[in-house]
Amino acid sequence: MNPSDEPRVVAALLVDSRGRYLLHLRDANKDIGDPGTWSLPGGHRDGEETSAEAVRRELREETGLEVPLREFAVVDNPGPFGGAAGSRVRVYLGAWDGDADALPCPEGIMFHHFDAATVPYLTMCPWAKDAIGIHQAAGAPVPPAAPPQDRPGGDGSRGVPNIVGVHLFLERDGRVLLGLRHPDSAFAALTHHFLAGHCERESAVACLVREAEEEAGLGIDPADVELVHVVHVVDGPGDRPRMQLVFRARAWTGTPEVREPDRCVSWGWWRADALPDRVVPYTRAAIEGIRAGRMYTELGW
Repeated sequence: MNPSDEPRVVAALLVDSRGRYLLHLRDANKDIGDPGTWSLPGGHRDGEETSAEAVRRELREETGLEVPLREFAVVDNPGPFGGAAGSRVRVYLGAWDGDADALPCPEGIMFHHFDAATVPYLTMCPWAKDAIGIHQAAGAPVPPAAPPQDRPGGDGSRGVPNIVGVHLFLERDGRVLLGLRHPDSAFAALTHHFLAGHCERESAVACLVREAEEEAGLGIDPADVELVHVVHVVDGPGDRPRMQLVFRARAWTGTPEVREPDRCVSWGWWRADALPDRVVPYTRAAIEGIRAGRMYTELGW
């Protein structure tokens, strides 16, 4: 290929040993290409950068990973990802066995692993779906996997930091507020869950107040918040542990409304003794613990 014809956009197609693809959920409400879609980590070449240099840099900036990569395919990009329609994307193939939820996400919403059977049901940018289709047509080759990368000082097992989740327990006339997750949600699709979020560089109560306003338009005074339950949960062997903090708000202002329709499609009040069939397991366990007067539950250990 003539150097002047080399695609200006690069992307990394990472596959784990189970054949799952690492996908990146792009922001939905920003002036960017392919908003609100699942895509591959990647971006534009800078200056005189080669494609190989660019894809390694983009992967490191977006995920913190250093993974061996090899040229795999060039796909057409009919949309405006990183530039004008009609451009092309050079895709590199690599392997990584690690916890997608533990990756940093300085851009976009989140990372998640999906198997090939799930990909057709996702809202994806076309070129990323094409790249996965080419990989499947080639027999879905999986290169030798790079080991999971942990934070410095971690031993890959006991040295894994826990993710801290913050959850809102609102009760009105014996009924608990739960949201129905979007069908495209990477976590708990079409399942009921607390209003919740990951604690960032902020206190847990500050996170709760922020998430309540952002997700449902509710105003909460930190002075009206109390911790009512903790669930320490691990989903499966090798998954990152999570410390789920559940706070009760004794008072609030506003009526729950859907503020993030790409994550939650409705809010509803459910009797605590008659919850819907599809509830996130640790959410159900927390509600049962609160009703029983317990402060702590362990799941999955």
